[in-house]
Amino acid sequence: MSLIASTKPTLQQTAELLKASADPLRLLILKVLTQNSYNVAELCEIFQIRQPALSHHLKLLASSSLITSRKEGTSAFYRIDQSPSAQAQLRKALLQSLDEIDIDEETTQHLESVHKQRASASAQFFAENVDSFREQQDLIADFPAYGELVAQIIERVCATRGIALEVGPGKGELLPFLASRFEQVQAVDISSEMLREAESTIVKQGISNVELIHGSTSSEFIAPADLIVINMVLHHTPAPREIFKDLAQQLKPNAKLVVCDLVRHEQNWVKSACGDLWQGFDPEELISWAQEAGLTQIEQHLFAQRNGFQFQIQIFNELGH
Repeated sequence: MSLIASTKPTLQQTAELLKASADPLRLLILKVLTQNSYNVAELCEIFQIRQPALSHHLKLLASSSLITSRKEGTSAFYRIDQSPSAQAQLRKALLQSLDEIDIDEETTQHLESVHKQRASASAQFFAENVDSFREQQDLIADFPAYGELVAQIIERVCATRGIALEVGPGKGELLPFLASRFEQVQAVDISSEMLREAESTIVKQGISNVELIHGSTSSEFIAPADLIVINMVLHHTPAPREIFKDLAQQLKPNAKLVVCDLVRHEQNWVKSACGDLWQGFDPEELISWAQEAGLTQIEQHLFAQRNGFQFQIQIFNELGH
């Protein structure tokens, strides 16, 4: 049997996919999962249903290759299944139709509640572990080792002038470099404790062109930037896919977005030790989110780090630039 013949959908497979999607709640689950990944407890809260009922719906969707799950620590997070399948074209058409449908207000409120809980958990971790976080982070990636690579790539791929924005500056290790090469630097973080650490760094070094902003990537105080850097932060964010949409709107024409983060790994200990919400990302995942936000990848770099971790630097700009 040829490969082409083996990948053709059968009538039974097509019927199963149509049956799995022929329910308003399951369609809403699919719509929500096109925007982010959620575990069972979060999905129960979002849709206000009990776990046995939800599990039935998830099982039908998964058996039809519409959704899949991936372990993040001790929880399984559900997401849209992007793997090749016999029903790939039908699945794509279904998801495109769902793009045109708005999520109802009640579900939207529950989604916002889940995101706030994630953000609160992340902020609480940094508030309680601000002194020990760097020590734990160094078990994964040592900033002096990879920070120089990040700086070299920034100097090479973008004109160092105008405005730079760093999302989640941590203790501010990258801010002196950015401040020396850009007229103005903004640094935004949801953690007031980490912003105080960054402030300490810029005060000690006498830096005067850095503005610290307590808020998210959708903050109204962020100015359009010539360069945006998000360095080892994305795996702490409640909705990483949405971050790309926010930052794409903050880029000036011909500006660059530099994303530095871990490649997907299976080391569960980082969730408790470092407050990670996600165990890294497949490069293809970041690229697809960027494309959805109207960005295109122009470079990719992969580096080995400590204790078996791998580090990626992805560089994007607007489509057509």
